[in-house]
Amino acid sequence: MNRARFRFYAELNDFLPPERKKHAFDYVFNGTPGIKDAIEALGVPHVEVEVILANDSSVSFAYRLQDGDRIAVYPVFESLDVSPLVKLRPKPLRHTAFIADGHLRKLAHYLRLLGFDTLHENDYTDEEIVQIAARSGRIILTRDRMLLKNGAVTRGYWVRSIDPVQQAREIIHRFDLRSQVKLLTRCPTCNGVIVPVSKEDVLERIPPKTALWLDKYFICTGCGKLYWQGTHYPQIKGKIDTILRGSGSVEDVEP
Repeated sequence: MNRARFRFYAELNDFLPPERKKHAFDYVFNGTPGIKDAIEALGVPHVEVEVILANDSSVSFAYRLQDGDRIAVYPVFESLDVSPLVKLRPKPLRHTAFIADGHLRKLAHYLRLLGFDTLHENDYTDEEIVQIAARSGRIILTRDRMLLKNGAVTRGYWVRSIDPVQQAREIIHRFDLRSQVKLLTRCPTCNGVIVPVSKEDVLERIPPKTALWLDKYFICTGCGKLYWQGTHYPQIKGKIDTILRGSGSVEDVEP
């Protein structure tokens, strides 16, 4: 039997049992397994990993474990440039378009309100999610750890919180997206792009009382839904401010 000494850092500890969190522990193995298989056998999805050091040297997922190895495993770094160390994928994980699994409908809604391209359908199968993510370079958001262990997944994140507002705050913080927030640029219903529209062109769709005092309107290029900053807007803005609390205020950015 061979042994390697593992240490997982930061939020990767979320996947470990209490006795293995935040300190080094031994992993017993036979032969020379791939380090990717060992990491996932310990409970950590490979897509959560950005840097692996074996005996203080950066290695890729193709590295084969050796008896006596000292392994340090680090999470995806979104705010730091670690490109000289990254050997796990051809380019950093910085594409900020998402696909959310069927259980994250409200999270998808909030991310769209914040202006982020987020696909979601209640009936997506795991296979469809993986295929769509691979084809369009999207980050998979899920509460299902097993989905992220699919070998075809290269971009994904296990959402820790169960509350939708907290989930949205978690994503903004985790992927350092504060500077990319653009309110009212994505349709929360269908994910289509929202653009300005002439009041005259949609006058028949505007409630008469609203038309008397408001002149700016927007329309979704996907589903055709009409939007305006009416009496409901302060409530929406309050929800967004709650999501972004701690990151400073957000300026309204019109399409």
